[in-house]
Amino acid sequence: WKFISPGLYENERKNARGFIFIASLLFFLGVLFGYYIVTPLSINFLGNYSVSSEIFNDFDLNSYIGLLRASVLASGIIFELPIIVYFLTKVGIITPAFLRKNRKISLVLVLSLSAIITPPDIASQIIVSIPILILYEVSILISRIVIKKQDRLTN
Repeated sequence: WKFISPGLYENERKNARGFIFIASLLFFLGVLFGYYIVTPLSINFLGNYSVSSEIFNDFDLNSYIGLLRASVLASGIIFELPIIVYFLTKVGIITPAFLRKNRKISLVLVLSLSAIITPPDIASQIIVSIPILILYEVSILISRIVIKKQDRLTN
């Protein structure tokens, strides 16, 4: 930030500060969600899962760290959805109407993603999918705000 900040105008600096704060906050919330919700559900499932009595689950520190890193990083990236939608709306690729129209498809995708990253029980799938669906709805709201602001500037 110390390197980039001197090259920015004051309004750019103010906007960048807000963006960096929100993006960091969303990523941090995603990391917390991955660490405290997704990882324990996954480890509990993998620890108790057994194909047969002849097959033994053998976990080591490397596999635990790999699972932890993957779930925490994936959750952090998923929580950046509102930021991604903001920029895609800004450049005209996505509209709020498009997001509302494809809400059912998004629901299926989110539930499928939740089924992949969690144990196969419905409760953990719903626990993981609810925050992602909330982020989707927030993204629709953000997209609507961006469009209204662009309309005000053009009129």
